[in-house]
Amino acid sequence: MLRIIILFAAVITAFNAAASSEAAWAKGDKALQAACLKASGLKAAKAAGAIIHYDDAVGYSALLISGRYPQPFMKNKPGKALCLYQRATQKAVVQEADGFLGKP
Repeated sequence: MLRIIILFAAVITAFNAAASSEAAWAKGDKALQAACLKASGLKAAKAAGAIIHYDDAVGYSALLISGRYPQPFMKNKPGKALCLYQRATQKAVVQEADGFLGKP
């Protein structure tokens, strides 16, 4: 009987750990997207693909952002930016990436 109780407790603990992990990743993805959209500086910025999570040894995630350049001289030209998000510090760094999906 004690073995059954221990097994049941282990199963419940494992299930709760997996559920909280998924919730934590979803919360982290929302924070990543918000930080990257803001850091891009593009008007009507939106995610232009899926989030890429690198291994914890690297600690970064990446997201391609698309939108329109806000500067008057850019005349509302569409643009792309590649965002690298450091998960440990929750900081986003963005680089212009207009040729990212273009011809090699």
